[in-house]
Amino acid sequence: MWGSERAFSLPLWASVLVAAGAGAILDAGFPDRDWWFLAPVGVALMLLALLGRSLGTGLLVGLVAGLSFWLIHIFWITLYLGLVPWFALGGLQSLFFAAGLGLTAVVLRHGHLVWPGVGGRLGVMPVIVAGLWTAREAISAVWPYGGFAWGRIALSQSESPFGPLVAWVGLSGLSFLMVWLSAIAVQLCREPELARTLRAGVAVGAVALLLAIPAWPTVQTGTTRLAAVQGNADAGLFAEYAPGQILEDHTSATLPLLGETVDFVVWPENASDVDPTQSAAAAQILDYISTEMDAPLITGTITRPEDTYYNSSLLWKAGRGAVDVYDKIHPVPFAEYMPDRAFWRPFAPDLIDLIGRDYGIGTRDNIFDIDGVLAGIAICFDIADDQLVHEMIDGNAQIILAQTNNADFGRTDESVQQLAIARLRALETSRTVVNISTVGSSAIITPDGQTLDSLPTFTAGAMVQTVPLSDAVTPAMLAGRGLEWLVSGLGLAGLALCSGAARRRHRR
Repeated sequence: MWGSERAFSLPLWASVLVAAGAGAILDAGFPDRDWWFLAPVGVALMLLALLGRSLGTGLLVGLVAGLSFWLIHIFWITLYLGLVPWFALGGLQSLFFAAGLGLTAVVLRHGHLVWPGVGGRLGVMPVIVAGLWTAREAISAVWPYGGFAWGRIALSQSESPFGPLVAWVGLSGLSFLMVWLSAIAVQLCREPELARTLRAGVAVGAVALLLAIPAWPTVQTGTTRLAAVQGNADAGLFAEYAPGQILEDHTSATLPLLGETVDFVVWPENASDVDPTQSAAAAQILDYISTEMDAPLITGTITRPEDTYYNSSLLWKAGRGAVDVYDKIHPVPFAEYMPDRAFWRPFAPDLIDLIGRDYGIGTRDNIFDIDGVLAGIAICFDIADDQLVHEMIDGNAQIILAQTNNADFGRTDESVQQLAIARLRALETSRTVVNISTVGSSAIITPDGQTLDSLPTFTAGAMVQTVPLSDAVTPAMLAGRGLEWLVSGLGLAGLALCSGAARRRHRR
């Protein structure tokens, strides 16, 4: 029997305390603190808390770790929506966390029976553990109701030396590698027969191996000059403003740019709070901006063709109107639409009734041809959706325009968490990403992940820059979701083997 299994098993009460602390440490690895090096530390502590645990107690430890992490990580929800939505979403994600860590406990407890040698325990088990973590992230990112692709370990690494790896392996692959490092560290702690210097050497070697992978080379195939405008509009869900006020704010922030030579102007999500396809007055304002700037304007608005509302982005040209439209494909459930309204309403009728209209799910492609420049369009939460990003690159997008409205979240961590996703998308796709918000955080990020320009939050202003375009396809984009399926499959296959070993052991 692997003697170290007993040596590194904590009492249940201690495991629960370590899990609670680990969740808080993991959150500190994300923006706003952005102490990225703490993310793998938090994961390692969770794995340590699982050592010697059964499936049942592993579920408990996982639930505590999940609640600790998620209730801190998305506390920004409470700013306007209160405690019930915060605890509901955090609780749901914590259940996924519990399931993932509970199953991981099975692998950590019985994996040595399947892979008894040191090589197996150090070479195979960390892969299985990281694969299970990746599978849990992948499932919760798409289910239920389109999932919640927030809080993935990869998203803590936007400013770290490991961030450029995302161009090679994608977000799921980067999560896998970060958890793999944590799992190796934990397994090394369970190998007392190895000399201390050898354990340290293996740990340093694993980190050095990842850091030795070169950054994906940026291949520039052209440039475009753009203006991105932040209107500092009071555009929150419960804000009180006269119709047209948000449009006026963005118009006012654009007027100082008249005379600038740009290829296009981009405004944020909902920057035109009056639909210019239905309002002659709003259309006249957009025509004026497009005419005076001598450039197309991309703006967010709410459209209602026939009887369905859409959160839309318009490509507007003076005298021609909306020459292309993208309707948001990933509206946020329980915020932009209420799934199964009749079922959920009895639980919290006042909150459910706050969602007065349900946005439809868009069916148009997410590419605009802006006078020969192909731009991928992401509206707010779209930027977190792996599939939509892959569709942009499959559609030959040369730049990504990420329009968002963060006014509901004030000065909380939400906007910088979203900006971190945008930065990783720039690295992952090797594309310039223009993250433009009504109130911030707004920034232009180059394909190598550097910030070319940015705007202070809650300040009206504009970014006018010449940015690189690219047609290059990174390994992450070429592989698509295949790597995610591969490592998740390895994790699940390893779990099946460990479960079989556990049953045989129990029968004996």
